Amino acid sequence: MNTIFLMNSLWVMVAAVLVILMIGGFILLETGSTRMKNAGHIAGKTILTFGIGSLVFWAVGYGLIFGKGNPFIGFSHFFYSGYDIDGLPLSGAVFFLFQLAFAGISLTIAFGGFAERAKLSAYLIFAVLFSVIVYPPIAHWIWGGGWLAEHGKQDFAGSTVVHLTGAMAALAATILLKPRIGKFNKDGSTNNLAGHNQVFTALSVLLLWVGWFGFNAGSTLSVDKAFFGFVAINTNLAAAAGTVAAMIISWLVLGKADVLMMLNGALAGLVAITASCAFVDTWAAVLIGFIAGILVFYSIRFFEKRKIDDPIVALSVHGTAGVWGTLSTGLFATKELATVGKPGLFYGGGFHQLGVQALGVITCAAFAFFVSYILLSVMKKAMNGLRVTEEEEMIGLDMSEHGSYGYPELIKAEQKLKAQ
Repeated sequence: MNTIFLMNSLWVMVAAVLVILMIGGFILLETGSTRMKNAGHIAGKTILTFGIGSLVFWAVGYGLIFGKGNPFIGFSHFFYSGYDIDGLPLSGAVFFLFQLAFAGISLTIAFGGFAERAKLSAYLIFAVLFSVIVYPPIAHWIWGGGWLAEHGKQDFAGSTVVHLTGAMAALAATILLKPRIGKFNKDGSTNNLAGHNQVFTALSVLLLWVGWFGFNAGSTLSVDKAFFGFVAINTNLAAAAGTVAAMIISWLVLGKADVLMMLNGALAGLVAITASCAFVDTWAAVLIGFIAGILVFYSIRFFEKRKIDDPIVALSVHGTAGVWGTLSTGLFATKELATVGKPGLFYGGGFHQLGVQALGVITCAAFAFFVSYILLSVMKKAMNGLRVTEEEEMIGLDMSEHGSYGYPELIKAEQKLKAQ
């Protein structure tokens, strides 16, 4: 076993840990962006569903993605037992864990569309279905040597595979579950059901920002020439540009520099650069992140006007920014860095790569949305609804689903004040 093999394995193991720690970031993001009465439920179900997703990925998910099969799905490596796989420049067990982390993040994004109104049982069942039927085919098409990989689809770390897939599942859930009580008025106006802790939300963004170095830089799967450092620079620059752009546009349009919009801009920049971080120059990374920060602002307003209640703004941060990030490689991928596919439009590649990227966006988004919608529709009928009752929603999912509050002392104090 040579030194490079060991170093590659060590680096990707560290990256896998960083990606798994992003689950903590998502707990704080979703908890901080929603109301106090649902905090314990959100934290608990996130850990539980990651556990379910891990077991399903071990049993079948990994094999469906990376197993030997056809251009549409894999058929080997089920119940993976840690053996090394020919052709990998690192430990097979480390690669498995790294890919498991990605699948877990996509599942977590999908559940953003369930927030504050779905039954716990809906989370549990859909965690299994998403991890078998929705995520693996798309990951196989692009990362497992499938038909989009054969076309040269560029998605270095998952703007499409992880983020757009999760966002489209979230969109299906949001439509079927319908808006939270009190979100929209009869006249079409919107009420701001503000999250209870902006500090949690800000801390979540910092954790996710750091975790993204594992996400993107870890996807090099190698320490060769320390290329992961270049990928990390692009990742950081895009996040920074997204933050600044979202602050500027919110200030110009709203007259105030919206804190939550700045945070969403950072995440949008990170999502957008995820596809292209290894294929573009640093100046392009800044531009990609900056445009993502502006897009997320208008995307949030677009969905609200259509009465789509997205508490975690997963559709905009992961969906809209994921689309832009995927398409951006078709514009900015350089001749030197385009190790997959061809250079982008602005580097002499013509419209070919842009067309491949667009094909990937359309097919993957449509697959993730329609399959998720069908699965959730069947679940809705079989389970007598995906949503808790109106009374349970008003009480909060902490108490109605678990029998205890995430903030018991604060909730009791608030109840006493209301009673006086």
